[in-house]
Amino acid sequence: MTGEETNNAAITLVLVMHLVWILWVIFGAFFTRGHRWLSGFHLASLIWGILVEVGPWLCPLTMAEDFFQRRAGLRPVGGDFLNHCIRSVVYPEVSVTLLTVLGVGVCVANLAVYAERFFRWVRCRQNA
Repeated sequence: MTGEETNNAAITLVLVMHLVWILWVIFGAFFTRGHRWLSGFHLASLIWGILVEVGPWLCPLTMAEDFFQRRAGLRPVGGDFLNHCIRSVVYPEVSVTLLTVLGVGVCVANLAVYAERFFRWVRCRQNA
C-alpha cells in the first residue's frame, strides 16, 4: 500500500469512527438498558458531546481527520465534523448555532431517558 493509499484509508477510517461515535451518542440509550457499564460509558459520551458542542474544544477525531488530510497533501476542512459534513450535506441552510442547539438537545433528551430510568429504579427500591 502506498503512502497516499494509507493516508486515504486513515482518513476514511477516522470519518467512519466519527460517524459511529455520533450515532452512539444519539442512539446509545436504546442499547444500554440493563448494562450498567455501557450506561456509564454512554453517559460519559453524552457529557463529552455537550462539552465539545458548547465549549471551545475540538473533537479529537476532527483533529485526527485534519492531521491525515494534511499528510495526504489535502487542505484540512477545519471546524467540527458535524458542522462540515452534516451542515454542508444534509442541512445546508441551517446555522451553526441551530445545529449546536440541536446537538445539545439530543444529548439532553438522552440524559432525560437516564433520569427517568433512575427515578423508576428509586421508586422500585422504595416500594420493595
